[in-house]
Amino acid sequence: MPDVSLERIEKGFQIMPNWEDRYRFLVQLGRKLEPLDDEQKVEVNRVKGCTSNVWLVPTLSDDDPPRMDFRADSDAHIVKGLVALLLIIHGRRTPEEILELDARAILERLDLQAHLSPSRSNGLFAMVERIRELAGAAAGRKAN
Repeated sequence: MPDVSLERIEKGFQIMPNWEDRYRFLVQLGRKLEPLDDEQKVEVNRVKGCTSNVWLVPTLSDDDPPRMDFRADSDAHIVKGLVALLLIIHGRRTPEEILELDARAILERLDLQAHLSPSRSNGLFAMVERIRELAGAAAGRKAN
């Protein structure tokens, strides 16, 4: 996961004069993701609903309480940047915190949906839902 805070991203978006600069910033974020191994780029890790290929691999820490982290990859530069943004938003949180988090509100503050194509926007929210599904499954395992 890129070592950038959500606050820094929000401030950066506020001072960037146009969306081309913001897209470049997202692409740079995506380049900071550690690539997944081919063995991890399998159907079970692929996010359904994305036009581009996106793979999302969750991990649950041994901390008390356990925290989730994610590794991810995509075959499209801007989408990879969107994935990196979502990992920053959701990573290092407990499954319960992820389920309580209003990621859509955060994305609205960044004004992303207004500047993404409909297919990218749908893919972005498919990634958010997949992260929530994985958090729900992790919360269920923890409760058992």
